[in-house]
Amino acid sequence: MTVISVPGSATDTVAPTTRRRRKHNVLLIVGLTLFGLLVLVAILAPVLATHDPIQQDLAHARLAPGAPGHLLGTDELGRDVFSRLLYGARVDLRVGVLAVVSPFIIGTVLGLVAGWFGGWLDTLIMRIVDVVIAFPFFVLVIALVFALGAGTGSIYVAITMVGWVAYCRIVRGEVLVAKEQEYALAARASGLPTWRILFRHLLPNVVLQAVIFSMSDIVLTILAIVTLGYLGLGVPPPTPDWGSMIQDGQQFLLTQWYLATIPGVAVVITGLALALIADGLVERFDSR
Repeated sequence: MTVISVPGSATDTVAPTTRRRRKHNVLLIVGLTLFGLLVLVAILAPVLATHDPIQQDLAHARLAPGAPGHLLGTDELGRDVFSRLLYGARVDLRVGVLAVVSPFIIGTVLGLVAGWFGGWLDTLIMRIVDVVIAFPFFVLVIALVFALGAGTGSIYVAITMVGWVAYCRIVRGEVLVAKEQEYALAARASGLPTWRILFRHLLPNVVLQAVIFSMSDIVLTILAIVTLGYLGLGVPPPTPDWGSMIQDGQQFLLTQWYLATIPGVAVVITGLALALIADGLVERFDSR
């Protein structure tokens, strides 16, 4: 039996919604596949790399992509660009994902507490949030890393100290709405412990927006790592990372453009994959 869509009918309304849902499911699948491939390539870097990423060979410096034995050419010190790109992915993706975990947990817990209890505790937490937000994210992260010293440990600490505020604001706003819902009022009236109401009833219903935001936050964190590497405040050399590769290659941009462009493209692809995942998650759960 063929269903005829009549303008203004329920079928006419549902069909575009279904098509839009399918479109965003495709985006989610593409984003997950692309990011999964990036993670897989990073994990298999020791297997896929054709050379030692830190080994110098000045006799074969600045070879063009496609040179014998060097798929993406070599840099100014004769190091294989393809191998450094793979190992750079290991560093940047690992730090980018792990650096979001602590801000996510801290911000979510503080947002739950502030939104549920309110009063002076909410005021205190939100005043701290306002102070941190008053400073640009990148400027504050760079200043903290500069004060703490270069290295992954300083990056984790700096991003945690700055990044938690976004999750706190998101979760707090969700809690202010959710705690007036019937299920939250019923849980409170039944005499359940506060911790159980927060973590068993409220958290599963308010954490979704924070999870979706974390996809974009990983992109922002990777950009921060690349920026720090570009400024010489990131992962200490000779460990390769995309930011230091861009910084090393910029002086040869007119002659050996690939040295700075290839790691830049890797950053763009990573950001695109995570953006597709976030967009797909938003549509998928909003439709539910």
